[in-house]
Amino acid sequence: MDPMFWNHDIECMPKEELKRLQYSSIKNLVTKLYSSNAFYRHKMDSFDVEPDDIRSLSDVSKLPFMTKQEFRDNYPTKMFSVPNTDVVRYHVSSGTTGKPTLVGYTRNDLDYWTEALARSLSSIGVGEDDTLQVSYGYGLFTGGLGLHYGAERVGATVLPASTGSTERQLELMQDLDVTVIACTPSYFIHMIDVAKDIGIDFLRDTKLRKAVLGAEPWSEGMRKRIEEYSGVRAYDIYGTSELAGPMFTECEERNGIHICGDIAYMEAIDPQSGEVLEPGEKGELVVTMLKKEAFPLVRYRIRDLSAVCDDVCPCGRSSPRISRISGRSDDMLIVRGINVFPSQIEYALMQVPQVGNQYMIQVTREGALDNMVVQVEIKPESFSDKVEDMILLRSHIESELKKYLNLAVHVELKAPGELPRFDGKASRVKDKRSL
Repeated sequence: MDPMFWNHDIECMPKEELKRLQYSSIKNLVTKLYSSNAFYRHKMDSFDVEPDDIRSLSDVSKLPFMTKQEFRDNYPTKMFSVPNTDVVRYHVSSGTTGKPTLVGYTRNDLDYWTEALARSLSSIGVGEDDTLQVSYGYGLFTGGLGLHYGAERVGATVLPASTGSTERQLELMQDLDVTVIACTPSYFIHMIDVAKDIGIDFLRDTKLRKAVLGAEPWSEGMRKRIEEYSGVRAYDIYGTSELAGPMFTECEERNGIHICGDIAYMEAIDPQSGEVLEPGEKGELVVTMLKKEAFPLVRYRIRDLSAVCDDVCPCGRSSPRISRISGRSDDMLIVRGINVFPSQIEYALMQVPQVGNQYMIQVTREGALDNMVVQVEIKPESFSDKVEDMILLRSHIESELKKYLNLAVHVELKAPGELPRFDGKASRVKDKRSL
């Protein structure tokens, strides 16, 4: 059996067979929830839909959406579908905009999470010959433990480094011959900067060859930067705490993130109308988890923006794929009537060779007028004490941003190392209009 496949029969299941399996799973899930969970029954009744109305996979669109606000309104465990005695673990998402989201797991939930990651890591060639350094946060955040158990399942040796103490992490990476790292893109960029400062060359001084990066949107331009500076091959990983945690990755083809079709059913919808989009059309992701016991999800609006691809990948996997996340529908900034996504700003900045890897976005309001300021770090070799050079560079960056955003923004140039670094998820937007 090809070691790049963890479960070949499932991963390469014929499309029609997979769709039959998904329909059967959704039908059973909805029937069970309608009969045993008061929240789901009330929600379905309020939308005048019953399990018998779901007669095909396309009928899933008849089911109502779930939202994060419902999770907060029913905090902590009102939406759980198993007795508390069956829950073996909790994770908690950040609660910056209200109450946090509490996610519970049964033993089976944890097993399916680990199974998804075993398939994902195998698809990029991670196995028993690898040492994987997990530099996601452990604890309430789902990233660390998810990757930890997934890596152990495929036979890799795990270094549970968590976040912070970057120089120590680099030392351990060298001492223990780490071949794969899993962390946020922003933290890996920080590691690259620290490594350069202390004279470590990833290609020369480490065995690191792969990076599994996620938990925040990052562009193709940023991927190219990371690979150019570090010499590693970077892969995108996707998941949210509501799904279970980080679960799904690109394969070696890197033409979309593979979704385990027997574990999750993914749709893309128009964020305004809620209509299901055709394969390949970008919209807001909606997920139904087919196996979850403690905390089921039926048509949950994730708010991430992507497209669902339904063709067979050149790697041979028949599972659906999603395109790389371009942002979140609720992260969109409206500035002077124009829709702006942080991912657009990053894309524009990555087109300017003199721009470094760190930036911050600030939006303020003076009277009735919105103002956007983008603070940009300049690469050390491009930073100049000549005012004229910096004025020309700033003007060039502002021109690039206007070209991609159709909006005039003010750019502030920052010296290398001046902007904050992030151990976990990057926080690059400060919208001060509501403060």
